[in-house]
Amino acid sequence: MQEANRAIEDIEKNAVLWWPEHLNVANAKVSVIPKLLETQDDFLNIIALSKSNPYQVFELLKASKFPANLFLKHLSVLADYGGEPIQRLGRSFSQIFKQNKGKYFITFTWESNTYEYIFQALPIKGLNNTKLFIDGKGLLEKKILNKLYEDMIVLLMFGSTSTVSDEAGLIACEIGTLLGKNEILKKYIKERYINVSRITGGATANSLGQLAQKEVYKYLSDSLSKDFNVTSNGTIQLKGYDKDGGMPFDIVVEKTGSKIGIEVSFQVTTNSTIERKAGQAADRINLMHENGYKIAYILDGAGNFQRRSAVSTICANSDCTIAYTEKEFEFLSQWIGENID
Repeated sequence: MQEANRAIEDIEKNAVLWWPEHLNVANAKVSVIPKLLETQDDFLNIIALSKSNPYQVFELLKASKFPANLFLKHLSVLADYGGEPIQRLGRSFSQIFKQNKGKYFITFTWESNTYEYIFQALPIKGLNNTKLFIDGKGLLEKKILNKLYEDMIVLLMFGSTSTVSDEAGLIACEIGTLLGKNEILKKYIKERYINVSRITGGATANSLGQLAQKEVYKYLSDSLSKDFNVTSNGTIQLKGYDKDGGMPFDIVVEKTGSKIGIEVSFQVTTNSTIERKAGQAADRINLMHENGYKIAYILDGAGNFQRRSAVSTICANSDCTIAYTEKEFEFLSQWIGENID
């Protein structure tokens, strides 16, 4: 087996430097809420200006070039109408809505006036978040307003006042009733997003770095035999380490008392994280060796390699250092198998 304690130049030759596409996609799926919070003021501005008639929002969306799928996602979250409700609506559409001259329509009220909106695209087969591009992956694309989005926007803005609000589950689709009432509208959206923001803790915790760590954890769990215990966000109790709970590692691999601590660092942009890890590297490996254990690092990302001194320090204080590729994971797995009793 080739030398495991490699220099920065050897690691860089095998590095991918930029986030793999599959991790970008996975991250997008859990980053929907932060994106909504970032754009809620732009969304509010469009809604607040829609005062003349219930359909003015279409003109403003076109003029502002705000992505139609992102706008619809805001409505979906505020009304808590996504996923399953949208699928049910698609499946039951023809049973819920009536037809006029072969066209389905919805009747709703706004400012004490009754409106009959004729659907332009609905019903369609397989209506869901993916088809509307309002899932995590879909929101990576900016979609312009089309007939399907207009249909869905009417439903999610005015559905609560429609004659089929109960059958279609549109009772909370009420934001359209607040058009023209700017102070109430602003308070309504801000308060709703305070509740929405409570789930961002879980979303932001699944950052690209966390997803990268999870991928390594899964690879080692699958590739190592059942004799090995692999733990994500684990700790190792060490003599001479005075902090409660033990020394933390992104991943801990253990077998019959022998242990290896693994740290994962993938930084596309340069920051001080790698400097902090470098500052701790010598003390960490010394304590690990004194207790009979070993330490490994997974280092990648263009930002990390800009901090060459820090990465070199880590390489000098590591038993095994690899880049972030599946081939490198295989090398790490084999090294673990050969270096743990």
